[in-house]
Amino acid sequence: MDYRRLGASGLKVSALSFGAGTFGGQGPLFGSWGNTDAREARRLVDICMEAGVTMFDTADVYSNGASEEVLGTAIRGRRDKVIVSTKTSLPVGDGPDDSGSSRSRLIRACEAALRRLATDYIDLLQLHAFDAGTRVEEVLATLDDLVRAGKVRYVGVSNFAGWQIMKSLAIADKYGWPRYAAHQVYYSLVGRDYEWELMPLGLDQNVGAVAWSPLGWGRLTGKVRRGQPLPEVSRLHETSGFGPPVDEQHMFRVVDALDEIAQETGRTIPQIAINWLLERPTVSSVIIGARNEEQLRQNLGAIGWTLTSDQVERLDAASAVTAPYPYFPYHRQEGFARLNPPAV
Repeated sequence: MDYRRLGASGLKVSALSFGAGTFGGQGPLFGSWGNTDAREARRLVDICMEAGVTMFDTADVYSNGASEEVLGTAIRGRRDKVIVSTKTSLPVGDGPDDSGSSRSRLIRACEAALRRLATDYIDLLQLHAFDAGTRVEEVLATLDDLVRAGKVRYVGVSNFAGWQIMKSLAIADKYGWPRYAAHQVYYSLVGRDYEWELMPLGLDQNVGAVAWSPLGWGRLTGKVRRGQPLPEVSRLHETSGFGPPVDEQHMFRVVDALDEIAQETGRTIPQIAINWLLERPTVSSVIIGARNEEQLRQNLGAIGWTLTSDQVERLDAASAVTAPYPYFPYHRQEGFARLNPPAV
C-alpha cells in the first residue's frame, strides 16, 4: 500500500480508503447500497487492514447514523491503528437545527458521531455540504474549538465549489484557524469536472482530494454494456437518480477503452479505472466500497502496479470532454492543458 500526505497536513493516509456507505443498510438510498452488519463489517475491515488500508470513511447521514455505529463496532480494539473519517452538515431530520454547519449543529453532530463510533476523537471531520446560511467565521471558529478540545484532529470538506473553499481558506489563514486539508470529491473517468477548477485550486492551496465513486456510480464495473439492459443485481435500478448524471455514449467510449486495456494488462475494468485515478494530481486517496469480500479484494487489486503512459493517454482521450466557459480558453495554456486534455 502507498501512503500519502493529506494535502498540506502531516497526516498520512492510505492511497485506497474504504467507504462504509454499505454499512447499516437503512433507507431507500443506502439500503440499496448494502446492508452489511457488524460481523460482516469486521471481516471487511480485517481484509482492508491486512492490505494496508488505514482510512475508513463514513457520515452521519449514511443509514441514519447506523453506518457510523457499525464501523465503530468493526474497529473496536484497534482504534489506534485506523483513521476514521466522517462527515456532517446534510439533513439528518426535519428539525430546524438538523442540517447545516452552525455552531450548535456542528457541536451536536460531533458529539453524536463520537458516541456512535464509540471513540473519543475523529481523525478527519468533513463538512458534507456548504452552508450558505451560516457565516464562514462561525463554522471555522467552531471547528477550531473542536480541534483544540481534542475531539477532531483534522478538518475537510466535501462537494464544495471552488470559491467556497478559497473563501474558507483565506479566513482560516486570517485568524489562524485550521485549514481544510481534504476535499472529498466526485472524480472518475466518466466524471472529470473536478479538473476544471477544483484540481487547480487543490494544487495551488495544497488541498488533498479524496475521490468518491471512482467507478462512476457503479457504471464502470464492466457490467453495464452498450445495447444491453442493466444487470438485475445492479444498484443503478434504485439509485441512478441520486448519482451524478452521465452521457451514455461518452460512458461507452470510456468502457471501450477500458476493455482494450483490460485485455492488454489482465486487470479488471474497475481496477484500471481506480488505478488511473491514483496517478492524478492532488489525489491523496481513492475511496473504494464493497458489499462483500469478493468485491473488496477485486478493488484492492487496483494498487501495486501502474498503467503505461500510452494506456493513460488513451484513457485520457476517451474520457475527455470540452470544459465549459470560462475554463475552455485555458486549454491553450500548457500547464492547464496537461490537467485537462482536450476532447477528441
